[in-house]
Amino acid sequence: MQDAMTRRELLRCASIGAAGAALWNWSRPLTTLAGERTERKPNFVIVFCDDLGYGDLSCYGHPTIRTPNLNRMAAEGQRWTDFYVGASVCTPSRAALLTGRLPIRSGMCSDRRRVLFPDSAKGLPETEITLAEALKPQGYTTAAIGKWHLGHLPQYLPTNNGFDSYFGIPYSNDMDRVGGEGRQAFFDPKVEYWNVPLMRDDKIVERPANQNTITKRYTEEAVRFIQKSKNKPFFLYLAHNLPHVPLFTSDEFRNTSPRGLYGDVVEEIDAGVGRILATLKAEGLAENTYVVFTSDNGPWLSYDQHGGSAGLLREGKGSTYEGGMREPCIMWWPGTIKPAVIQDIGATMDLYTTMLKLAGAEVPTDRVVDGLDLRPVLFGKGASPRDTMFYYRGTRLYAVRKGSYKAHFTTRTGYGPDRPVKHDPPQLYHLGHDPSEKYDIAKDHPDIIAAMMKEVERHRRTLKPAPDQLAERLPAS
Repeated sequence: MQDAMTRRELLRCASIGAAGAALWNWSRPLTTLAGERTERKPNFVIVFCDDLGYGDLSCYGHPTIRTPNLNRMAAEGQRWTDFYVGASVCTPSRAALLTGRLPIRSGMCSDRRRVLFPDSAKGLPETEITLAEALKPQGYTTAAIGKWHLGHLPQYLPTNNGFDSYFGIPYSNDMDRVGGEGRQAFFDPKVEYWNVPLMRDDKIVERPANQNTITKRYTEEAVRFIQKSKNKPFFLYLAHNLPHVPLFTSDEFRNTSPRGLYGDVVEEIDAGVGRILATLKAEGLAENTYVVFTSDNGPWLSYDQHGGSAGLLREGKGSTYEGGMREPCIMWWPGTIKPAVIQDIGATMDLYTTMLKLAGAEVPTDRVVDGLDLRPVLFGKGASPRDTMFYYRGTRLYAVRKGSYKAHFTTRTGYGPDRPVKHDPPQLYHLGHDPSEKYDIAKDHPDIIAAMMKEVERHRRTLKPAPDQLAERLPAS
């Protein structure tokens, strides 16, 4: 293990170039876009839900799910309307967030297995530099709480990827299934049906994890971390296992939402966000903490009322339609972020670059980083630098967005029995006029399609796909 960590440290130092030595002094002054100098590095909190849909929060239009804390967070901060993830399923999406790179560059996507499983032999390559690893030289204390899903073997766990501590379930909460009848097990879930482990650092502390209390315990762990870490800059990555099926909630929230069990789950997550924000305020940290709330992909529509809603967006989890990859996103930083609704394009990969810039860290220069710097939008100094988004399913590019237009080269539902359908010429939609992707306007805009194809050519010149990390399985025991 020590040898692996040493290699990782060397790789990180090599990636940051000539400024490497200076980066180890976390107290050096920072410069904002306005030219102001500050001695304090900001804290970072990312709250990442699992399978939450674009339309599942009341501030995004849901009529029966009550999210007062997220509504307040949005009113005090920025609510993004066009914010994307790097993939439409769990593992590659999480890799994109934490590395700032499209998953095809790290090998964290596959055409054979869409995500990692308990029998997977690999995980996030040690050559990848996570956000936590890049922040460590800046003096940051780092914690991962919740769902990891980037490898459950010791060398792939959060504590070997830049996080000082970990508390959570290392993969999806519907894995390690040992009981229940067919799909009915998901519609009447019991904790004992899924023998998932709850881990602290690299040790299993509970199995099966009591998922009825998991959201509450994740929130409590997050609050303790903030209180304990308040005297140094910190990065908290809180990745909820829910509202991925099977749905579980604590007694306090069960049977309280007009939306039923799914609503109970989302409303408990909302309450947890409220506690985190209240803790930041009580500890005097709110004005020095950048908080982002979003989700890993769209709703799992296959599970009927136990799945969420993408609102007016088409399709859901697993697909490269908007419902699979456009997510709710709220950013909050009192005194820094001016309240606004942001209609610019952003992506979870951009959080990587933005947070490193805010921390005074160097973005790795020895690899392609897809994340862009959103500070102009946060500080009210300009527009988002992102005008293009690539939509991959596994290793295959299915669609691209540029500005308001989106071209589909291949389409397929997220989890249906249909086969991929290739389009030549591509289907074309104007997402401003038609966010539901109903009206193909390709025949009217051959010039737009030609521009899209040039964008794809430029993108492919930067691509060097990494070996598949998802397909290999452990030997049968």
